[in-house]
Order: sequence, then structure tokens, then C-alpha cells
Amino acid sequence: MKIVITGGAGFIGSNTCEAFVNEGLEVICLDNFLTGKRENIAHLMDSPLFTLIEGDIRNLEDCKKAVEGADLVLHLAALGSVPRSIADPITTNDINIGGTLNMLVASRDAGIKRFVYAASSSTYGDSEILPKVENVIGRPLSPYAITKYVSELYADVFGKTYGLNCIGLRYFNVFGRRQDPNGAYAAVIPKFTANLLQKESPVINGDGSFSRDFTYIDNVIQMNRLALFTENEVALNEVYNVAFGESSTLNELYYELRANLSEYDSSLASLEPIYGPTRKGDIPHSLASIDKAKNLLGYDPKFSLKTGLKETVKWYWENVVSLDLK
Repeated sequence: MKIVITGGAGFIGSNTCEAFVNEGLEVICLDNFLTGKRENIAHLMDSPLFTLIEGDIRNLEDCKKAVEGADLVLHLAALGSVPRSIADPITTNDINIGGTLNMLVASRDAGIKRFVYAASSSTYGDSEILPKVENVIGRPLSPYAITKYVSELYADVFGKTYGLNCIGLRYFNVFGRRQDPNGAYAAVIPKFTANLLQKESPVINGDGSFSRDFTYIDNVIQMNRLALFTENEVALNEVYNVAFGESSTLNELYYELRANLSEYDSSLASLEPIYGPTRKGDIPHSLASIDKAKNLLGYDPKFSLKTGLKETVKWYWENVVSLDLK
């Protein structure tokens, strides 16, 4: 079984590549290293089961090269971040929509058996209904959200028109090992962690009452695997929430994270956050229903925010030197 993983050098991609190679699966990683990192996959390069193709999903020929002779595609490559999409909507559109269309076309032409792609919880937009259920969405609140929803629409059309079996995975605030803490668009957990490790107070956007369904990376790997290999035909050509099914406020997240890090450095226990303005495009609350994924795919997430944070903090502490945080 040969699996193409686009964006395989990124946070979710590299963790999934590693898990699949460890399971004896052949993995082809397609990445242009715009946001992915070579060090994320360095330990896989000597494996006969792992192949790196340095290429760009915006180039159709690179996509065709990657999928040639493959069986399955896990399309994770994207330009993430709501704020980045607001600052540069054109590049976000080119990569997330144009690149996804290229991968769909290449997969269709190569006879790929299944195309699983990263969708996003941002698709729920201004819908205030909680928990979020897959068939009820609102209007998008950012260019990024638009691009991820358009990807869902394209996948749906390719399923109906060309018979390409597709599954979309709406990831909810994924966190864990290898998530980049640096840069203006770093996700909240690695960013807060980096601040604390440098003994700096992190900035919380708003008053800390906004809530998210934080989802540990190993839950996501489980869902990636289920979507690629399910034999339930009813589960195909659907979109699923990928989450734990519980929400936590940013304040709760911060103090849980601080408590974990304080076990390694007691001086961090007194650091309080700084509160700043709310970011444009941010939704106030996010909580996923994972009933559909449980019922159709057998999804059974093992890691809550609390248990996932323990694992995450341990990884950051052990890798702090290589992350240039001390």
C-alpha cells in the first residue's frame, strides 16, 4: 500500500508520516518546505519505506509525479492561519484552492482509490450553534475559511462527477509534538509554551473567555488512518469533525499549560498572561460533535486537552535547545 502525504514535512504531516512508516506502510511525502521543516522528517530519510519529493502542489506536474503508482492520498498541504490569510489572501487562495484542485485532478487521472483531505473547523464561520455538526455551517469569516470550504465543494464535485472517493476532515485546533512555536502565525499552544519557556508572559487575544476544542495530534493520526482505510462505503464522500469533543477557554488552557511547565521549572508558576485585542476573523467559541466520526468511522479519541498537554509539554521541554528557546 503506497500513500502520498502532501505537506508531509509539516506538523500534522510529519507525525502522520512517522506513524505510517512505523506501521510498515510506504509513504511518499510531497512538500515545498514553505512552512514544513526538513528536521521534521530527517529521521525518516533513511527508511526504505519513505520517499521525499520536493515539489509544490501549485505545480500540476509535481502533483502527478507524487501520485504516480500510489494507492491513497492524504492531502494535508495548505497555507494555514486565519491572520495570514487576512494579510495575504492571494497566496492562501493559490495554495489552498489551486493546489487542492491540482491534487484532485492528478489523483483522478492516476486512479487513486481514496482522497482524504484536510478541511477545517473554520468552515463553521459565524454559525453560533454548539456543538458544531457537519451539516450546519455559517458564513466564512476569513479568506482561509473560504479556501477550506471551497476545497470541500471541489471534493464533493469530484466524487459525484468522476467517482473519486473523497473524505474531508475538519480539524479542530490540533496541537502536539513538532508544532512550530516560532513566527507571527504560530498556533496558540506552541506560542504560549515558547513564551513561558523564555519566562515571558504570553498575550491572550481578548479576555480569555473564547473557547476551543483542542485536539491532540495522536487523535488526528487515528482519524487520518480511519479515513484512509475504512471499508464502510457509507462513510465515503463525507466530511467529519476531528476533535476531542470538549471545549476549553484560553484562560483554562493557559493555566493548565503553566501548571504543566511549572513541574519542570517552578519559577514559571507566577507568570500571568497579558490580555490584548481580539483578532479579526476569530470565532468566539468552538466545540465539535464527533458523533458522526464515531458512528461511521469508529473514531475513539484517547487524548483530552489535559492528557495531550502533558505529552506536549514533555516534548517541548526535551527539545527546547533545538527549538532555540533557551
